[in-house]
Amino acid sequence: MLSVGALRAHLLAARLAGPVATSREVSLRSYRLFAARDPRVMLGLDPERGWDERDLLRLMAEKCGVSDDPGHVSGPDVIDPERTLAALDAFAGRLGEVAARRGAVLLGTGHPHRLLGFYAALADALSAAGCPVITPAQGSSVDITTRFGVRTYNLDYVRGVALVREPGARGTGSETGAHTHSPLPVRVALGASAGVSGQVPELVIGDHGWVCGAGQLGIEAVGLADTDDPALFVGEAEGRVAVAVPLDDAVRSDYYRPLTRYVLNRACLSQ
Repeated sequence: MLSVGALRAHLLAARLAGPVATSREVSLRSYRLFAARDPRVMLGLDPERGWDERDLLRLMAEKCGVSDDPGHVSGPDVIDPERTLAALDAFAGRLGEVAARRGAVLLGTGHPHRLLGFYAALADALSAAGCPVITPAQGSSVDITTRFGVRTYNLDYVRGVALVREPGARGTGSETGAHTHSPLPVRVALGASAGVSGQVPELVIGDHGWVCGAGQLGIEAVGLADTDDPALFVGEAEGRVAVAVPLDDAVRSDYYRPLTRYVLNRACLSQ
C-alpha cells in the first residue's frame, strides 16, 4: 500500500503538484476566456451563474491552491498537494460506491498519450468488480472544431477507455489518439448508450469534455484537471461535477501509476 506521505512526495517530485509545468500566463488566459464564455475552455459546461476573472481566481485558489493574487502574472503555476490528496480520496470514494452497486461506467480521455494507462487500470479494476465498462458508439464520426477548422475524428476504445483519432491515424485498438477538449465525443457516446443499448452509465470518469459534457447532461462525473481547466472546478462548485482532482494532466504517463495504486486501494479495488 502506498502511504499518504509517499504519494505526497511523489506528487511533488513528479511535478504533478507543487510548482507545475502549466504557466501562470496560460492559467490566467483560460480564466479570461472562461469569463467570456469562450467555448474552447467551457468544455461543454453551461454555468448557472456568471463567473468573472476574479471569481475564477478565488475558486481556483480554493480548489487547487493557485495564488489568488491577480498581480501574480508569470512563472509556473502551483497546485497544493494536500488538495490533490483530498480530491483523490473523494475520487476513490466515488469509484468504490459505483463498484459496490456494480454500476455501469464510461471512461474517456482527451489526453490519451498521458492518461490512457491511468484510466485503463481503473477500467480493469471496475470490470473485475462486476461493473459493466461500456463502449458505446465505437467507430462513430465526431466533427470537432479546431484551430484548423472543423475536422472529423473517429471515436474508439482502447482497453475500455474512449478516445478520438485523427483521420488517417493508426487502426482500431492502437493507442494513438488525439488531444481534445471537446464535449462532443461524450455526447455521441451517451446518445448511443441511451438509444441503442439503453444502458446509460452511472458514472463517467475522465477529463476535459468527457467530465463536463457528462455532468452538464446530469450524469455523475469525476475526473482530473489542471490549473488551466477551470470548467471542471466550476462544475464541481455548481454541483454538475462530482469530483475534480487538481494535478498536472500532461506529465509522463508512468508518473500516474502511483496514483492508480493509491486510488484503487482507497476504493477497495486493488487486485
